Amino acid sequence: MRKRISFVVLSNSGSPAKQITIPTIVLRIFISACLIIFSIVMYDYITIKVKASKGGDHKIEISNHLQEINTQRKQIQEFAEEITSLKSKLVDLNNFETKIRIIANIEKKDDQDSLFGVGGSIPEDLDTQIPLTKKHNSLMREMHEQVNQLTLASVNQNNGFESLFKYLKEQQNLLASTPAVRPTTGWTTSRFGYRTSPFTGRREFHKGFDIANRIGTPIIATGDGTITYSGPKGLMGNLIMIDHGHGMVTRYGHTSKLLVKRGDKVKRGDTIALMGNSGRSTGPHVHYEVHLNGIPVNPDKYILN
Repeated sequence: MRKRISFVVLSNSGSPAKQITIPTIVLRIFISACLIIFSIVMYDYITIKVKASKGGDHKIEISNHLQEINTQRKQIQEFAEEITSLKSKLVDLNNFETKIRIIANIEKKDDQDSLFGVGGSIPEDLDTQIPLTKKHNSLMREMHEQVNQLTLASVNQNNGFESLFKYLKEQQNLLASTPAVRPTTGWTTSRFGYRTSPFTGRREFHKGFDIANRIGTPIIATGDGTITYSGPKGLMGNLIMIDHGHGMVTRYGHTSKLLVKRGDKVKRGDTIALMGNSGRSTGPHVHYEVHLNGIPVNPDKYILN
């Protein structure tokens, strides 16, 4: 016989009590169904909680990524500003070089390109005001192009300064080598050009410049150069010759004592001999000559002091 379970239902209205009888198997099925429903509800609840928790983590992760992207875009803008600043400095350097060339009257060679290449104009400034919320792809492309242009510009600028430095160095050497001072102290007794010879009384061409003083007065090199002769030379007596390069040679005659020898390097102002009366001379003096490409020229043009 199947087991049954009875339930007595009481009412607070005074109605008679009611008895409900159901089989135990039905109760068991009902309880099992409740447990299953409860388990399903609990599973869904837990699943939703887990997803909600993961969703919060994803939001944090997304927020961090967005912040990182904004930081990177800001760095890109800062790099763009540095590129613009570097371009400005290169342009300033190029303008400075141009000023020096104008002042020194130095022309650029035909094969020297402009700063940004043949026909190249100065690139426009990069737009660094793009909102951080927008993509910076176009800015990065422009930055890449301008970096290539600035690399070319820096090479051209370096070449420009190198050629300028080389020219100025050559000019410095030329100035240092050019005779530019009196070879000694004293009194001018005879100048360059035609004169009456003190020995023959005839008209002759005097190829130098005579300065008289006491025997032993120091004689100096009038420019940087190399001693090519130091010794007796006929009517010139004890003679010194200096090759200054650039086709210029100076000669110092009638000295009493030679203080340099052939092959010595001398600087302007170095004492090379002492004044004397050697050779054919009417008294102690130095006979000073300047030759340009083998032709005697007036030493007066090369005396600045």
